[in-house]
Amino acid sequence: MDIFDDGLTLDFGALLSEIIPVALRLGLLILAFVIFVPIGKKIIETSIRRAGKNEKLTPGRVKTLEKLLVNVFSYAMIFVFVLMLFGTFDINIAPLIAGAGIIGLAIGFGAQGLVSDIVTGFFILLERQIEIDDYVTSGGYDGIVEEVGLRTTKIRSFDGTLNFVPNRLLVGVSNHSRGNMRALVDIGISYDENIDEAITVLEKVCAEFQEDERFKDGPNALGVQGLGSSDVVLRVVGQTENGQQWACERDMRKRIKLAFDESGIEIPYPHQVNVHKESN
Repeated sequence: MDIFDDGLTLDFGALLSEIIPVALRLGLLILAFVIFVPIGKKIIETSIRRAGKNEKLTPGRVKTLEKLLVNVFSYAMIFVFVLMLFGTFDINIAPLIAGAGIIGLAIGFGAQGLVSDIVTGFFILLERQIEIDDYVTSGGYDGIVEEVGLRTTKIRSFDGTLNFVPNRLLVGVSNHSRGNMRALVDIGISYDENIDEAITVLEKVCAEFQEDERFKDGPNALGVQGLGSSDVVLRVVGQTENGQQWACERDMRKRIKLAFDESGIEIPYPHQVNVHKESN
């Protein structure tokens, strides 16, 4: 059917014949993207986990590589989708690529931070400085690593805050999750108490914890660590499984307090003396 309006002719049949094939191609493209991307991610996850078992990689390393490759795959698929989308609408992308090159050159000087993030992220992954589930301190952040990417790293603070840290800010990384950790307890006793007796009590408590599977070495009573303003500080230290040091310290403090109470050893607390001067 033709409609004449101000000398213009609109052929609906021809219009539909052009729109329908484009709509079908667009629908098939979207459908393929929706189906293929999850399948590709699943294949990557399965392959990485299988390779991790064969190569005996740590769980943290497997998770790190898995998330990184999934992210790279997602970015690549988005890029391919955009290119195919242009092809669906018969848009010549050569001029766009040329224009993008000029624009990229213009903004390149402003993207130095991005390049630095990617380069730093590459070396972090290559040198295995940090992995997922590691407890790290770096760039003013302290917490558990949830994701390591080429541009940013996600660190979950112990208060629940999720920090998105640019990789270039991850300098002087302190990884607290490599090897055994130290459980350290300092406890003060009164100056009036018998130090040798207190150390004997601590050695008995340490002997109990030496049967605890969480401890890899010790704990041992080291003796007098310092002389405070109102107490003599005794120290107990041992090597624990990674991540178990805080729980072990809490358990030892509780047991030491109970043992000192049973032996009548006083743990001093602040005292305040008030002097009243009578006026004549």
